[in-house]
Amino acid sequence: MANSQVEQRSDWRAVWRLIKPYWVSEERWKAIGLLATVVGLALGMVYVNVLLNQWNRDFYNALENKDFAAFRAQLWRFSYLAFIYIAVAIYKIYLTQALEIRWRAWMTSQYMNDWLAGQAYYRIEQSARADNPDQRIAEDLKYLTSGTLTLSLGLLSSVVTLVSFIGILWAVSGPISFMLFGHEREIPGYMVWFALAYAGIGSLLVAWIGKPLIGQNFMQQRFEADFRFGLIRIRENAESVALYRGEAQEHAYLNSRFTRIRENWWDIMRTTKRLNVASTFYEQFALIFPFLVGAPRYFGGAIKLGGLMQIASAFGQVQSALSWFIGAFTSLAEWKASVNRLAGFHATVDAARAIESGIRVERNGVAALRIESLSLSLPGGATLNQPLSAAIESGQRILVAGPSGCGKSTLFRAIAGIWPYGDGEVEIPQSSSLLFLPQRSYLPIGTLRAALTYPAAEDAYANEDIIARLDACRLTHLAPRLDEVDNWSQRLSPGEQQRLAFVRVLLIRPDMVFLDEASSALDSETEAAMYRLLTEELPDAAIISIAHREKVAQYHDERWQFVPDADDRDALHNGPRYRIAFSGIGAPVEAASQLSASRTQ
Repeated sequence: MANSQVEQRSDWRAVWRLIKPYWVSEERWKAIGLLATVVGLALGMVYVNVLLNQWNRDFYNALENKDFAAFRAQLWRFSYLAFIYIAVAIYKIYLTQALEIRWRAWMTSQYMNDWLAGQAYYRIEQSARADNPDQRIAEDLKYLTSGTLTLSLGLLSSVVTLVSFIGILWAVSGPISFMLFGHEREIPGYMVWFALAYAGIGSLLVAWIGKPLIGQNFMQQRFEADFRFGLIRIRENAESVALYRGEAQEHAYLNSRFTRIRENWWDIMRTTKRLNVASTFYEQFALIFPFLVGAPRYFGGAIKLGGLMQIASAFGQVQSALSWFIGAFTSLAEWKASVNRLAGFHATVDAARAIESGIRVERNGVAALRIESLSLSLPGGATLNQPLSAAIESGQRILVAGPSGCGKSTLFRAIAGIWPYGDGEVEIPQSSSLLFLPQRSYLPIGTLRAALTYPAAEDAYANEDIIARLDACRLTHLAPRLDEVDNWSQRLSPGEQQRLAFVRVLLIRPDMVFLDEASSALDSETEAAMYRLLTEELPDAAIISIAHREKVAQYHDERWQFVPDADDRDALHNGPRYRIAFSGIGAPVEAASQLSASRTQ
């Protein structure tokens, strides 16, 4: 909640930091050209409104004078003015939308780059610093671009309208005289002062009533994203939920998420109702207000009907321009809520990318992968293990074992260079390729061929090579479906998904393969076949496996065992720290002092 409060308080400097990059980017000249055209059209609409204001005077004077020739001329004049106004309004909207999608496309690309670069997306999820990044990129960026253009162009039109019509209103309204304390007082351009007072009181009232909307819209967007994420999670884990018969719990979970949406929505409704009472009364009374204050001069004979109508039209334009804040308040509240979320997300991404890893991973001319004084920590700071020093050479077969939560998978993440928490060094041979297989491999939505070749391009491997590897991994039945598009993580069984990962290994042919429970869904006979296949196809590759099933040990030559440190005095408070003992397969773990010593040299 503290993070949400910080996001809601983001100042206008943060808003400018979000808006500025596009307008100084490589697309700036096209963007500025489009914006200048849209601004020109907006100013053109104001000019046409000035001409229509003059038309009001002449048209109603013709009616009052029963001048049919002038009446007919004014009808023709209105026709071409209306045609011009419609054409300008259409192209203003069209070009504004063009600028909006160009801006949004550029911003989306930048945010996706920043989010994906340097595993920022991974670090954000590990630290839970920002909720629903998908919604912030997909929806909040849309609000930023569309809202900024709509609100800024609306404000510009209102300012230009005010400047254009305030002089007209001052001139046509004339002065008004009245007696005060026995003296005659005169107010020149009195309708201008009435318009300023009317709009000022209305704006203050709306701002006071509608202020809570910014925070309420902020939370509504967050609650909507949380609810949508819960629905997606059920879809992604449909089989597990069905097998557990977890429908009741999922329903309760979703209900609790939707309850927050409903309760916050009622808050928005109550605020909006109060806001609408004030704004609707304000807008409706504005229709009759200029006639009320202009009537004394009309009935006094100072102005004709055309003049009164011109005053009413000019007053309406000035009052509307001064009331921009009132009309735009709801949109402004939604826009500010989205901008606050984006500002917070932008800061979170920057912070995630700025995390300095204490684990230095680099490639150099070493002959083997070397681990030097590697100490792993959790994001909160708790240390997992005593410093580890070891080497992994070509052709080695290493089993990494130990109790759950001891840091085995974290060790793999550190070697991969995606885990910044800890200290030490990892040196990788310059020309060596590494491949990491998690327990559940990622399968992108698309063709089966693209899922097999990921992260390489879909056409990276010959068709006959893919089919041969499918056959070797006992997935021959999938060969006819290579170009079929589907959500393969939902379509294939866990065992099939793990065998697909072995197909990837055989296609990529890395120098080192790290398998993190990568065969846990396979039966013993298929698991043995997959390990034999790796040994035969990649005889010079190092194979490092994490596994809880002891049968996996027979496919390895060495064991790295995570053992609780008996000398750790903080274990009761922070959980046990582990040291890694080295041994040959079949040898007692604690009888491996020579091998352990050789690994630290």
